[in-house]
Amino acid sequence: MAGSLFVVATPIGNLEDVTFRAVRVLHEVDLIASEDTRHTKILLDRYQIGTPLTAYHKFNIRAKTRQLVNELLAGKMIALVSDAGTPGISDPGYELIRAAVEQGIRVEVIPGPSALVTALVASGLPTDRFVFEGFLPKKPGKKRKALAALKDEGRTIIIYESPFRLLKTLAEIEAVFGERQIAVCRELTKRFEEIIRGGAGEVGAKLKDQRVRGEIVLVISGQDAQRERS
Repeated sequence: MAGSLFVVATPIGNLEDVTFRAVRVLHEVDLIASEDTRHTKILLDRYQIGTPLTAYHKFNIRAKTRQLVNELLAGKMIALVSDAGTPGISDPGYELIRAAVEQGIRVEVIPGPSALVTALVASGLPTDRFVFEGFLPKKPGKKRKALAALKDEGRTIIIYESPFRLLKTLAEIEAVFGERQIAVCRELTKRFEEIIRGGAGEVGAKLKDQRVRGEIVLVISGQDAQRERS
């Protein structure tokens, strides 16, 4: 009989946010496929989990997907984890999940932390309808085009961004959207968690003299909410 693939959500910062079920599954599986084994090892050590690790990331995705699917077909129980949060969201996890589904392998999701949901709820912006765009293109022209396509979006918009590109992205948002309400959510659940709310230009001005670090989630007011404020 084929084994099972367990898609395990792990903490986005605070290691206490892991669930009892996730810890149990990580103890019980035969192998853990991890986006960054060094990062995952910190969590495993915290909870005294000795399950073997194997690297699964964008640089070995094709060969490793085939290897892991073959191991699943041979009966192994494998857990898939990302650097942080729920696998399959802006990481290679989708490829393995899709391949397992295509082969009729059982896929079980162990729910838990998610940076995009945490940021959305903390933003103070409407949560009833939203759209997640992942990371914007790095090239300026493509980034401007992607933002222009979102200008009339009525739902709250969630974007992941690098701290090194944050100020430029805020300037682009202001140029394309105007002074739209946003929340910059940084280092969520960690010691130096920070959420800065306000207009795009206002927030950019607050951050321009700071050395911004850590993981960033941008939450942007949709056009519908913006019209209600006007």
